[in-house]
Amino acid sequence: MTAPFAADALTPAELLRAALGEDPARPLVTFYDDRSGERVELSVKTFDNWVAKTANLLQDELNAGPEDRAALLLPAHWQSAVWLLACWSVGVTAVPGGDPAETELVVSGPDGLAAAEACTGERVALALRPLGGRFPQRPDGFLDYAAEVPGQGDRFAPYSPVVADSPALETVVDGLPLKLTGEQTVRLAREGAARLGLERGSRVLSTLSYDDWAGLEAGLLAPLAAGGSVVLCRNSEELTDDQWQRRIEAERVTVRLG
Repeated sequence: MTAPFAADALTPAELLRAALGEDPARPLVTFYDDRSGERVELSVKTFDNWVAKTANLLQDELNAGPEDRAALLLPAHWQSAVWLLACWSVGVTAVPGGDPAETELVVSGPDGLAAAEACTGERVALALRPLGGRFPQRPDGFLDYAAEVPGQGDRFAPYSPVVADSPALETVVDGLPLKLTGEQTVRLAREGAARLGLERGSRVLSTLSYDDWAGLEAGLLAPLAAGGSVVLCRNSEELTDDQWQRRIEAERVTVRLG
């Protein structure tokens, strides 16, 4: 029997480090926006570099730490995946789709800016434009992620060690709210990978939202826990069966969800 990927990893950040150590050049996240025509593919190394820069922004510029919670008002997008791993690298609890009024900071795409104003702490806006572009005009009261992140360091070390039994994720599982530690998040991700039949090299295509566990599992965590990769597709409702089939073949997809 093949040994499970990164069997000793206890947090999502440790899963990413294990992937980096095993094969930094392999694809980890591929993203399609079928409205803009964008396609982005990030290797493990490139993804990790974005995570490090974002984690440094969180820790040094936003003064976020293990006691903080971040509402992530973001779609399933490659930059959303980066923010999740950055939160877990710092020790910040990620709350996808959370109430900004109840968190210390908020990270929002263009569609969530009005709701994000309820946060009295730090606010970060993501334009979600092709090539990670900036807003044409920075939203008032927000940092523009695309303007702030390039100058951050390429390596990250947390000021406080991230403990596996500390809070990491607040999400919804089967309609019920659930608070997970880093260790519990990894365990559920491994269980999901086993249920989906994922293994090293598996390629999962997902159109699911990150606002609940099903989308997080399919679109990031189960593939990461298995040593596989993910193809995220956004605004893909108009694709025909033939177009889907061509994409599945071109991307060597092994599992399609959503």
